[in-house]
Amino acid sequence: MLHVFNSKSNQLELFEPHHQTKVSMYVCGPTVYNYSHIGNVRVPVFYDVVRRYLEYSGFEVDYVSNITDIDDKIIATAQKMGIDETAVAGMFADAYLQDVAKLGSEIPTIIRVTDVITDIVEYIENLVNTGYAYAVDGDVYFRVNKIEEYGQISGQKIDQLIAGSRIEESDKKEHPLDFTLWKATDNGVNWDSPWSKGRPGWHTECVVMIDKHFQESIDIHGGGMDLKFPHHENEAAQNYACHHKPLAKYWMHNGFIEMNDEKMSKSVGNIILAREAIAEYSGRAVRIWILGSHYRQPLQFSEEALLSSQKNIERLQTGYESAYTILQLANRGIAEHITSPEVQALLDEFEAAMDDDFNTGNALSALYELNKQLNVLLRSREADLQLVSEYTRAFFVIDQVLGLHVTHNESWSPEVFQLVADWKQAREDKDFELADQLRNQLLAQGVRVR
Repeated sequence: MLHVFNSKSNQLELFEPHHQTKVSMYVCGPTVYNYSHIGNVRVPVFYDVVRRYLEYSGFEVDYVSNITDIDDKIIATAQKMGIDETAVAGMFADAYLQDVAKLGSEIPTIIRVTDVITDIVEYIENLVNTGYAYAVDGDVYFRVNKIEEYGQISGQKIDQLIAGSRIEESDKKEHPLDFTLWKATDNGVNWDSPWSKGRPGWHTECVVMIDKHFQESIDIHGGGMDLKFPHHENEAAQNYACHHKPLAKYWMHNGFIEMNDEKMSKSVGNIILAREAIAEYSGRAVRIWILGSHYRQPLQFSEEALLSSQKNIERLQTGYESAYTILQLANRGIAEHITSPEVQALLDEFEAAMDDDFNTGNALSALYELNKQLNVLLRSREADLQLVSEYTRAFFVIDQVLGLHVTHNESWSPEVFQLVADWKQAREDKDFELADQLRNQLLAQGVRVR
């Protein structure tokens, strides 16, 4: 049974969603003021696998993420580039989604902040009218002291949070931890509100999206470890104020991608752009590298690790295509069911890893062992085709969950069968130059012969 580490309770918990067959999941997305670096894309890779495994386990998943398309950093970039904020946000949002797709992740339902401005204003109005927020000189702040549950996500009390965290300072605030819901400004794009022309605060954007889309408490709220406080703490506080219940049942936070033991960050300048890493190593190599470590642990970037990931992808691709070629030549497909104890044991090992808080590193170990056993089987003189087809089925199933895109289940076209027949004939005729040309044509279509 699936267990998830809940940041709120700081322990593993049995996964029991609000509804028996459905899971609601919201994951914080990027602020699009620049191209995404490789540290930014751990989130869309990992939570894509979470969604895939939940669907594999029989759940219907409603997965939503946001794009923050208005922010001071976006405005600063627009002014520097001499174009408007909408163009900047659109350009970098498109680039981010392209990176996500190249990494093999399906795009979740995307909500942009500029699509919900009216909803944000109404949400803040409700908080003001019920005494949970207050306006000062056109700005609006949230009253943290009115929420008894404040500090539950980060596991700290209010006095600890004041002493140990960076907080937004202002003489206008009643309490140091009070945070901005609405900011009065005439710099950059702004909207009318009952308090001033301005823009929403970051912490209100996500909670309003959740409220509008799901209209109830959600099952999973995810994001990077750095969002635990203040962002997620402040989201949860607003939901308690509006609905007097938790925003999410399970809070999940992934670790950072680091370079030289330091968090990768645009502000520090120690970044590798995701698009550059994808071009250099491939999206699949970056994906398998990210999944090779447990999501809660920090992940060190190195060229050696990415090159090793490239080789791992190539080994998996070769193993699967070799098995699939044998099955196609024998006019057989991959098995519908698994009856072999050794193959089922590997699939059980994979599921056990994923049930243990989505341990993708151990799940990959099961896949590597499967590939190893399959290659041993293929090297035997008379390979058991039924066993080959069952290994191939397990390979296909695991790949569909991890999203590595090294497998497929399409029968060869008549043209491919003809190329294989021509390759065999060239080999028999000892026309090795022609055989090599035909093999290269087959490789170009993903078919490996040997």
